[in-house]
Amino acid sequence: MASSPDNSFDPQKDPEADAPEDATAPSEEAATQEAAPEEPVSAEAEDAAAEVASEEPAAEEAAEPAPVRAASGKKRGPIEEIIEDEEEAATDAANKEWYILKVQSNREKSISSNLIRRVKMAGLEDYFGEILVPTEDLVEYKNGKKKVTKQKLYPGYIVVHMAINDETWFLVRETGGIGDFTGAAGKPVPMLPHEVDRIVKKTRKPEEGEQEEVKTNIRFKIGDHVRITEGTFENFEGDVEVIDNTNGRVTVMINIFGRTTPVEMEHWQMEPV
Repeated sequence: MASSPDNSFDPQKDPEADAPEDATAPSEEAATQEAAPEEPVSAEAEDAAAEVASEEPAAEEAAEPAPVRAASGKKRGPIEEIIEDEEEAATDAANKEWYILKVQSNREKSISSNLIRRVKMAGLEDYFGEILVPTEDLVEYKNGKKKVTKQKLYPGYIVVHMAINDETWFLVRETGGIGDFTGAAGKPVPMLPHEVDRIVKKTRKPEEGEQEEVKTNIRFKIGDHVRITEGTFENFEGDVEVIDNTNGRVTVMINIFGRTTPVEMEHWQMEPV
């Protein structure tokens, strides 16, 4: 006779012990998927990630401009040196003085023209001003006609407005026909202000509205004995007392009725005795 199934409850018996394996598989797989950790990263992948992380900050730092250091007194940048050289050159060019140069006689004009040409070729115009041959205008009368001529004040010399430095010194000294600067112990000495007024102003052309100073070439000097050849006192003789070079007139002391009397005449109205 078949025995009936045992349906009694045994508290020590696992109720799932007799369960089929297919019934428990889905639940275990689900639990395994929920509790499964992430797959481990390989050592090579970790090293690659570390290199990328280390390169990113370096790239950002390289993109930022490096701070500029303030220039110290000991070391100067090229721009600072150029600016300083330009400032020194401008200062030298502003310090011009008038100097007298000894040159070959009867070549004053050609030598001054050659010096001007050499200054332009060397590009040193900023260091040179006027280059002049000291002259003055003289009025002469020949056969009753007035003639204005240029007469050299100092034959064998020219005057130059310039700044002295190594380049300008060498250029002047190497110009043909120029001897040396006037001065003491080989050092050029600039002209004094009253010398500039006396020499340079006579040589320059008068400015607009300024009256030109013209000197008359009078062949007499004070104390000369002369005879009047024209005018009211023709054939009177006397001594030269005053000479007016600007107006070309001469004052002669003549004897009239036993008295010495000054008479002002044109310089061409008399002759030496």
